[in-house]
Amino acid sequence: MTRRQTLILLAIMLMVVIIDQIIKYEVKTTMTLSQHIIVTDWFHIAFVENKGMAFGWSFGSKIFLTVFRLLTVGIIIYYTLRLLHRQQHMGFVVCLALIIGGAIGNIVDSIFYGMMFTESTHTDVAVMTRWGEGYASLLEGKVVDMFYFPLVEWNMPMSWTWLNSISFLPNAGEHCVFFSPVFNFADSCISVGVVILVLFFRQSFSRCFASNSQYNETPGSNAPDETNDTIEAIDTIDTIENIKTTEAPTTPL
Repeated sequence: MTRRQTLILLAIMLMVVIIDQIIKYEVKTTMTLSQHIIVTDWFHIAFVENKGMAFGWSFGSKIFLTVFRLLTVGIIIYYTLRLLHRQQHMGFVVCLALIIGGAIGNIVDSIFYGMMFTESTHTDVAVMTRWGEGYASLLEGKVVDMFYFPLVEWNMPMSWTWLNSISFLPNAGEHCVFFSPVFNFADSCISVGVVILVLFFRQSFSRCFASNSQYNETPGSNAPDETNDTIEAIDTIDTIENIKTTEAPTTPL
């Protein structure tokens, strides 16, 4: 990456983390757990907390998940640092910044919120407390979610009793909502970054990964690209000299 791209990467990451934490702080310190604020019919602010991954998905214990997040972000940052010596498309840089910034935003909740805030309940609003007097220990904080988009709602027909025998489908007469997961600003940044990366920069991602693999397999070489360019330049000069020698006019004696 160029110096300008590196600065943009850091600026977007910082902006994502700051915006995410401001929203979470406002929700956690002004709303009770499960409180709904209806902005429109299809957009609600709904305060929930989860111990799982993005969109409330659960995955193992809380400490394991926090450590898993830290390792994942560490791998992404390491990969990004390996790209610093190459110029990348600006969209590719923005995607990486959104993903890393969003991941860091949720990690802040997991590591620190249990030590900083009192418990959020259905009747009491959480407050920031002295360090270590919160509702959980280090690495066991709950991630704050708030964005809820019930875009489409419907009731399954009561006569469709055959649905009751299929475990992964809603039962007859059950109320259904699309889209039901509650998420936060960090989740949305991660999702947007991943989707754009897959749709538009998949080849760039694969090419950079392959280049880094080739770089790792070349011991003692700190600049393989420069070496290849030098060899190609020498071959080109030799070819031009051969052409000049062949085409040079001969002077009769």
